[in-house]
This record gives sequence, structure tokens and C-alpha cells, in this order.
Amino acid sequence: MFDNLRDGLRSALKKIVGASDINEELIDSLCKDVQRALLQSDVNVRLVLTITKNLKERAMQEQPPKGLSRKDHIVTILYGELAKMLGYSGEIATIDKKGVDDDPGATASFQPGRQNVVLMLGIQGSGKTTVTGKMSRWLTKHGYRVGVVGADTWRPGALTQLKMNCAKINVEVYGDENSKDAVAIAKRGLEHFNPQNLDVVIIDTAGRHKEEAGLLQEMNDMYKVATPDLVLLVIDGTIGQQAFSQAEAFHKAAPVGGIILTKLDGTAKGGGALAASAATGAKVMFIGTGERIDDLEQFSPTGFVGRLLGMGDIKALLEMAKGLEMQADENQAKRVLSGKMTIEDFYAQMEQVSKIGFRNVIDNMPGLSGMVKEDQLDAMQERMEKWRFIIQSMTKEEKKDPDLVNEARRKRIARGAGMAEGEIKHLIQQYNNSKTMMKQSKGRQMQGLMRRFGIG
Repeated sequence: MFDNLRDGLRSALKKIVGASDINEELIDSLCKDVQRALLQSDVNVRLVLTITKNLKERAMQEQPPKGLSRKDHIVTILYGELAKMLGYSGEIATIDKKGVDDDPGATASFQPGRQNVVLMLGIQGSGKTTVTGKMSRWLTKHGYRVGVVGADTWRPGALTQLKMNCAKINVEVYGDENSKDAVAIAKRGLEHFNPQNLDVVIIDTAGRHKEEAGLLQEMNDMYKVATPDLVLLVIDGTIGQQAFSQAEAFHKAAPVGGIILTKLDGTAKGGGALAASAATGAKVMFIGTGERIDDLEQFSPTGFVGRLLGMGDIKALLEMAKGLEMQADENQAKRVLSGKMTIEDFYAQMEQVSKIGFRNVIDNMPGLSGMVKEDQLDAMQERMEKWRFIIQSMTKEEKKDPDLVNEARRKRIARGAGMAEGEIKHLIQQYNNSKTMMKQSKGRQMQGLMRRFGIG
């Protein structure tokens, strides 16, 4: 994601880090490199000039805090200016069981003890219906009881798609294929879910365009009927700076409280979408990161900028680790952390790691972001696949106690898995290393997580 922007910014930073002396000429060069990187990512020209103007003025005039070098201070200034570009003065807006906890300006909170209504709006083709399913999944994973109303009466198959996505996560969808009155469907859907003990009801709506006055009016009517606690606008990241005018039109019809960006992978316009969306005053709360229903993550401007600059995002990695712990069997977790795990536990850990993906782990680890090549990641993934087949070829006794695997058993397992005997030896060696490491770490989970991923 944003490979060109990331590479451009890191190249610019190398000039500062590798310089023997910080002077005005070097800072001018840094500013030009930053301008080039941002403009190539479709960030608005005026915004780019503002960022680099502030960067130069602060780099030349500010004195570094005590204990911080001037080089590090300039990096910190760039970090802050890029985060400010995204419309944030502080930490990310977060949604948890206590509600929306963010900077001043968020317009809604999830209140406990009552049903909270989320109205999903989106430009045509933005992937709004898919995101509605992903949002339902995200909320259920975080302890919310969710219901969904399908009120997109314009696109054929929208309700069917929504039901298929939500069926995977056991979330009920209310809809009426025979009605074209979206506002009435939304009203009946809320009435349908009212007696149920739910925390959040999400209303999916028809995709629309800022020029379609009729659909915008329908959206406004639906807003009045639903009186949502939170309005989320889904924006296609590929439209770049057009996001601003689109979001502005939606915001006038129904006050937008948060933005979800999709299709950011492989687009040079993502920077424009990020900056323009944040400029509306509604914060980017989530970004779509792939095709799967789990591929939705909260957007952290500080973490995002950290990854762009190669500074990593420990917070994101710890959140992923927490997700693993939530999904893991409690007894299995105790065995793993105490160093008493079986090879079946080791296999389960591999399964969880594969769900995260090696790229996510590497990109979120300070100092390693961008350092591991794709072919190395592929090799790691290939080895994981081999180990999976090997473990599946073991007997129950061998899985519980790999010390039983002698030469004869190793030959049998190798034939069953279609692997060389050396692969079986390597798996058992890695299992033993991991087991020993967990005994020594005494529950130091961050260290263990890094070592289990083969990092460091």
C-alpha cells in the first residue's frame, strides 16, 4: 500500500540521516523530495506546499528538545506534519465498548444499554455493501451484538450480497426485495430489531453520486427517520482528490461522523483520498486492506505515517497479538506461555500467524519495515505450508510428543507428506527452539511473538 509514497519519503529521510551537517541547503533538498513524493501520490498542491513550508520553518527555527539530536528533531517534525495532513492533532478516533474516544469533533458515541444506529453511505462502486459486512465482522469481534438492515433498493443483488456476507459471521439481515421505498425499509428494519438485545444496527444504503439530487434527498430523508448515532461514508481510494467534493456533498445531506477508505492497494491516488477526506472535518476511521471479510482495520494516522517513514507501528502489532490471544484456546495459551506446548499447539500458532500474514508483521515492526524482501516472505510462507503437511502426516502420539519421531517414523512421515526428511528435522528443531524460548521468556509475549515469527 502506498509503495511509491513510502519509498519517496524514505529516500528523502536518508539525506538527513546520512548528512554530516544540517544546513539550509540540505533542508531545501529534503522539502523538494517530500513535495515530489506527495504530489506523485495525488496530494493537493496547496496542502503539499503548506506541509513543506512548515517543515522548513520549523527545521530552521526550532531548537531540538534536550536529549534529541537535530536530525531526529527534523524527522519528528516531518512525522507530525504528515499526521496533521490527515486532519489529526492527536490520537486516532477509536470505537470501543465505551463509545467513540477521539479528538474533539467526533459527532456520535456508542452508548451502552441501548441500540446504536450506524448509517452507511457511499459513492457508487466504493464497495459500501462489502464494507458493511466487514464492519459487522469488526464490531462482533470487539464484543458488539449487531444487526443489519439492507436498504439499497437500486442495485440488483445488493440485498443478496449483503445476506451472503453476513451469513458467514452469523449476523441477521433485514430487507424487503419487493419494496423500492428505501426509507420505509430502514424504518421497518429498525422496528424489527428494536425488541432484540443488540448493541448496534447498521443500515446499508444505495450507492450514489453528488450530482444525483434524488438519491441525496432520499439519503437526507433516511437520516431524519433513522436518527443515526454515527454516519460512516465509504470512499473509493482510487478517486484521489475527487474525494473532497464527494464527501462535502454527502456531509451536507447527512453529517458524516467518520470515513472508511477502500481500494487503497495499488493506487497512486491514495494520498489524495486520505488528505481530501480528512479535510472535510470527518476523520478517517477505517481502511479496507484486502478482499476478505476480516480485511478492515482501524486507521491510525500516527501508525500510518510511522510505517511510511519506516519507523514502524508497535501499537498495531500489539493489537494483532491481542487478536491472536482472543482467538486462542485458553488452555492452549497457558501451555504455550509456560513452554509446555505440544506440536499441535505449535501448529495452531502457525495457523494464527498465517491469518495475520508475514507482511503485516514485518511492516509493523520498527526497523524491519521494508527491510525484508518479498522472495524472503514467500520462502517463509512456503516453509509454513510444508510444515502443515508434515504435521498432518503425524500420528496423535507424535503430535503430542515429537521426541517419539525416530528415523523410521521420520521416513514414514516424509513419505506421507511428500517432503524430504530434512524438513521434518527442521520442523522439530524449530518447535523445540520455540518451546525453549517460551520457557525462558516467562510470558514476555512481545519477545515471544517476534521470535515465533522468525524475527530477530
